[in-house]
Amino acid sequence: MKRWYDDACGAAFAMELIGERWALLVMRELMFGPRRFGDIRASLNGISANVLTQRLAGLEQAGIVFRRKLPPPASVQVYELTSWGYESEEAIKALGRWATRSPAHDPALPLSASSLMLSFRTMYAGGIEAAIGFRLGEEGFIARATDDDIAIRRDEPEDVDLTFSGTPVAIASVVYGGRPIGEAEASGDLRLDGSLRLAKDFVTRFPLPPKIDMP
Repeated sequence: MKRWYDDACGAAFAMELIGERWALLVMRELMFGPRRFGDIRASLNGISANVLTQRLAGLEQAGIVFRRKLPPPASVQVYELTSWGYESEEAIKALGRWATRSPAHDPALPLSASSLMLSFRTMYAGGIEAAIGFRLGEEGFIARATDDDIAIRRDEPEDVDLTFSGTPVAIASVVYGGRPIGEAEASGDLRLDGSLRLAKDFVTRFPLPPKIDMP
């Protein structure tokens, strides 16, 4: 393990654990369950296979990630967060909420399916009771919203009140960018299956925190 700071502070040690470029984003991609190497790489625009191999090895050495083989008929190797690795979710959410207060944050940039779902868990303001499905390319998710929490898992969007289908960027443009749902549907970027009224209500439940005043 690299010792960059020679400092006993927990924050300094955290940076030694996960401060390498891409490491935290690899953890983000595993936050909704185990994934194959190729799936992780496909979700991280710009990462090379060599760098991803290095990051996974470093996270595994640190006790944050482990490898296992799925049982037949899949019989493929996947990477998964350890129980301690999953505990990082609150830290990642807090860091994301803090950073989005910067005027330089651009919610229109590309993002992965896991990034979008984690943003929902970070920004949810509460107030509705519904099961919402998401079809994001080959990935499916189900979000179960209650008055004060939202639980999201990677799963086929079945037996839900409403399903959003589209790219993560298209859905983010509606939720965080203020793009009208009708416009996104008319362009073919978004498809809804279920209540339009619920959809219009749902997308208002994720307000971004206020921007800071720059000195």
